[in-house]
Amino acid sequence: MKIVDLSHPINIHTPGWVGYPGSKIYYTQTLQTNRVVSQRIESSLHVGTHLDGPMHMADGGGDMASLPLTKLIHEGVIVDVSDEVSDWSIITPEMITSKVEVKKGDILIIHTGYHRYYEGKPEQDLTRYFCMHPGGTRELAEWMLDMELAWWGIDAGSGDHPMNTTIRHMRPDLTRRFEQKVGMPVRDYFGEYTYTHHRSGREITEDLFPLHYLAFPKGCIHAENVGGDIEKVLNQRCIIGAFPWKFEGGESCPCRIMAFFDVGGLTVEEMFQTA
Repeated sequence: MKIVDLSHPINIHTPGWVGYPGSKIYYTQTLQTNRVVSQRIESSLHVGTHLDGPMHMADGGGDMASLPLTKLIHEGVIVDVSDEVSDWSIITPEMITSKVEVKKGDILIIHTGYHRYYEGKPEQDLTRYFCMHPGGTRELAEWMLDMELAWWGIDAGSGDHPMNTTIRHMRPDLTRRFEQKVGMPVRDYFGEYTYTHHRSGREITEDLFPLHYLAFPKGCIHAENVGGDIEKVLNQRCIIGAFPWKFEGGESCPCRIMAFFDVGGLTVEEMFQTA
């Protein structure tokens, strides 16, 4: 069996998403003083390679511990759209389906090439990585829901287009540049959408985060900051697994994401203990 790591390392320099703190890591005990080494970490959950859980954007959604192994580990495909995207490009379903076959229930990893600009890389450019990466719109969210994806991931800072997130408010300088590029106000470019609250039935109108608000209540969650050796496995089918903590009450979690090849006819089955 061949295993390929699709994760970034975490260290003191690992950035959080825009507006989120990074990690505080320090020693609490040392060998020379305490005869044992221990460390402490204080961090946002949205640092490094991480999986957003349902409750991150779905009112009353499930926590990380509620995600079954059969959802976290599943057959899937890694698609390369890097030849079709650049700063602030829109990722469409056609970009994906023209390269690979996506099956219902798959895990889907999208390679944009923007992992090259992540912290610690030779081309590091964190503003470009977090605030200018390609992303989808409502069209992509609805296609993913139709495909009943177990979850999906992207080698960029967010599952949503950065100008379709609160970055448009936090970085008005970049928003002005984006509006100059597309020739219209950002709100007009992306527009509004409506959806029904999955519990109360309330009709909601939104103008941000369609890949979160539309998808998460229906279980289509996603991983952000995918990286590692992703370039070695482009446009290939495999078993893909995300391994977050079994975190009761956790809205998201840093995780290791791996691609498994040459596994034969193995299937993923979760064994449940009965009383």
